[in-house]
Amino acid sequence: MIVAFRRHTLLPLDDCLYALQPSIPHLTRSALHRCLQRHGTSRLPDVEGDKPKRQKFKRYPIGFFHIDIAEVQTAEGKLYLFVGIDRTGKFAVTRLVEKADRRTAWEFLQHMLEAVP
Repeated sequence: MIVAFRRHTLLPLDDCLYALQPSIPHLTRSALHRCLQRHGTSRLPDVEGDKPKRQKFKRYPIGFFHIDIAEVQTAEGKLYLFVGIDRTGKFAVTRLVEKADRRTAWEFLQHMLEAVP
């Protein structure tokens, strides 16, 4: 019954569990997963159009850096992470600072020029 239900509905594991528990009261999540694995239906089949097509990054010459800033929450408080990534060479330069302003951005650019002349 479990395998037929899964093949017919193509529901995820937790949804199958909640739908089948009224009919099979002692069914647990791990028991359901083991049953589906045993019958080869633990993974849902890939359905056409399920995932959007992944776009590739535009190609850049080596040495072209993408620069970004992110806010990071830590136990001590909020910090800012400056990142410069060379997508072609897979090289990254980072710096963690307490305040994001013109001076720290300039210092990050200076740091990046020292790391990658």
